Amino acid sequence: MRHLVVAVALSVLACIAQAQTFPNRPVTLLVPFPPGGSTDTAARILGERMRGPLGQTVVIENVGGAGPAMQAMLGGQVDLMVVQAAVTLPQARVGAVKILANLSPARSSVVPGVPTSEESGIPGLYASGWFGLFAPKGTPKEVIAKLNGAMVQALADPALRARFSDLGLDVATREQQAPEGLAAFHKAEIEKWWPIIRAAGIKVE
Repeated sequence: MRHLVVAVALSVLACIAQAQTFPNRPVTLLVPFPPGGSTDTAARILGERMRGPLGQTVVIENVGGAGPAMQAMLGGQVDLMVVQAAVTLPQARVGAVKILANLSPARSSVVPGVPTSEESGIPGLYASGWFGLFAPKGTPKEVIAKLNGAMVQALADPALRARFSDLGLDVATREQQAPEGLAAFHKAEIEKWWPIIRAAGIKVE
């Protein structure tokens, strides 16, 4: 089972001339994966809910194969932003297997009956997937604050949370929805996974 945590700290791909007037035109969000995948689906749901708070349309642009070095890349997930390798995690088919554990520190609200790895007798085995939205370096703080506020408001929408639940997605804590919270979480993930990735000799093809 893949447990997905949506961590939100959204910014924008645009030519930002005046942070004070932002957004004064449609906002473009790059998704570095093809259409139809989990990252693309989550981005489209979030973007649609942001239209009201922002007063602008959020346009999703898929750039398959884009990597973290691409300055304009905003949407990412754990295998791109931490593992940086083509890693495919198996998805369990309903009825085909028994889910033994949720590889997250806490039980998922989506499948509350599935115990954590720690509850199953393997403490410290955490390997949950997650999504994050990142801003290009140098994005004005005022712009980040506006977009983050719109995203936080969107994530509070019961309809959005229900839709995410249907997709098996948990929403991150309010603390992790802040730019500082996502930054701290991202740093911790790098410190946890990079030594393992390097020791295993995983390379980007």
